[in-house]
Amino acid sequence: MVLKRFFLYSTIAICFVTSMLFVQFNYSFYDRPIAKIIEINLIDSVKIVDMHNNRDQLFTQQIIAEIKNGQEKGQQIHISNKYSTSGAYDHAFHVGHELFVSIDKKKKDSGDLTGSIKDVKRDKYILMIMWVFIFVLLLIGKKQGFFSIISLAVNALLLSFALDVYVNNSTISLLWICGITIILFTVTSLLLVNGFNEKAYAAIVATLIGTFISLLIAYLVIWFTAGNGLRYEEMSFLTRPYEIVFMAGLFVGSLGAVMDVAITMSSSIFGLYEKDNNISTKALTKSGLEIGKDIMGTMTNILFFAYISGSIPVIILYIKNHTSLSFALSMNLSLELARALAGGIGIVLAIPIGLYTSIYFVNRKRHKL
Repeated sequence: MVLKRFFLYSTIAICFVTSMLFVQFNYSFYDRPIAKIIEINLIDSVKIVDMHNNRDQLFTQQIIAEIKNGQEKGQQIHISNKYSTSGAYDHAFHVGHELFVSIDKKKKDSGDLTGSIKDVKRDKYILMIMWVFIFVLLLIGKKQGFFSIISLAVNALLLSFALDVYVNNSTISLLWICGITIILFTVTSLLLVNGFNEKAYAAIVATLIGTFISLLIAYLVIWFTAGNGLRYEEMSFLTRPYEIVFMAGLFVGSLGAVMDVAITMSSSIFGLYEKDNNISTKALTKSGLEIGKDIMGTMTNILFFAYISGSIPVIILYIKNHTSLSFALSMNLSLELARALAGGIGIVLAIPIGLYTSIYFVNRKRHKL
């Protein structure tokens, strides 16, 4: 047991060190030129005020960086960067930052390269956050945390494959693809984390029933109201039917919340049964309903804040430019509120569905004994 644990920890440590070293020197794996900043000079600063009396300050940096890959590797490049205090679409750079750049074909008279900034190389920061997430999962969840990581990786691959299928096959409905993918998501996640047992089976059944019913209700409401009040402007760039894409987003978005409630109800009911094998169905039902009431409010609030939080910067931008509050909210929150409401319906439905499904599997387990 000790040897097995030592081997596991050693493997994780080796993966951590190897991955961190890799992202420090992986320049050759990128097709786009990467430049590392070695010198910065601030050459200009201008204060501005717009027509709505919003104040900002613009800065201009002259950057000297070293090309780290490609034919120009080792050469220096001169780049100009403009950024503002607000930092809405830009930000200041510092020595040591790594940038994706575009190299101008014409050189300066001095022979130095010039170019422009395209993006920031962030893979090392993303990897660090990912490892923090992995360590927290393993520290708290241990074996279940390990399988949660595997489940997350598998689900990410499934989603990527599903979207790839839809993009390359326009005749296939995205709802059908998402429906099949959601079944695979649910089965994979719950079986990997909880194992092959009645508790997992009950959670799978409750999750699928709750998710599909909530989607059906949302679809009927949108159909009866002809989508009035939903502002699809943010999807106007799509070349596919945006109503279907939106419904598919509702489908996937509701799944996580419903699955959480379903496994909570299943774990609670089976926990009560394992503590007292002679507990009555009536007592299980009463306890389950109390548990459901306790988690219902918090889960719906979590879902609401998760969807709404992403729109706060844009809403502030609208209001700062003297747009009415009602217009700003309707433009930016109509779709988010619809997603939150659909997920909330799924959460509420998952409580009784998860409760009675779990009780059914508990009674079935009793009959086997």
